Amino acid sequence: MMKKAGIEGLDGYDIRILAALQEDARISNVALSERVNLSPSQCSRRIARLEQAGLVRGYLARLDPAAIGLDVIALVTVSLKEHGEEAVQAFQDAVLGLPEVLECALTTGDADYLLRVAAPDLKSFSDIVMHRLMALPNVGNLRSSIILNQIKPLAGLPLPDPSDSPS
Repeated sequence: MMKKAGIEGLDGYDIRILAALQEDARISNVALSERVNLSPSQCSRRIARLEQAGLVRGYLARLDPAAIGLDVIALVTVSLKEHGEEAVQAFQDAVLGLPEVLECALTTGDADYLLRVAAPDLKSFSDIVMHRLMALPNVGNLRSSIILNQIKPLAGLPLPDPSDSPS
C-alpha cells in the first residue's frame, strides 16, 4: 500500500472517488455515487473535502495536440550557466510566460530543467528553440528530443488499492 502524506487519512471510498475522477472528471455525481456505492450527497461532501485538502487541484480537458495543430511535442533539457537564487528565479519566471512550454520541472542529473514543448511543425519548433528558449535568462546548454509516438500518456497518478483502506 502507498504511504504518503495526504493518503494516510483516506478511506476506500475516498480512493475510489479519486480514481473515478482521474478516469473521468466529468462523471455526474449520481454516476459517481453508484460507482463507489455511496449516496450522491456523501460523494459531494467527500469531493469538497478532497478539494479543500488539496488532493484534487482542479479539473481540465486533455486535448489531442495534433487535432489542434500541434504536431511536434518535444522534451527539452536546459542547463543553466549560474545557479544563484536570482539567476534561477529569472529563468523560472521567464518560462512561465511561454505558452509553448507545457511543463517545466527542476530535475536532478545532467540538466537542471526538463521542459515539454509544443509546436505546430519542425520549423516552428526550431524557431522556439533558437529565439525563445535560447533567449531565456541564464541558459547555458539546451538539448531536445522530439517525441515520435507517445506510448503511455499521463492518465492519472497511481493510487493505493481501496480494499487496503478502511471503508
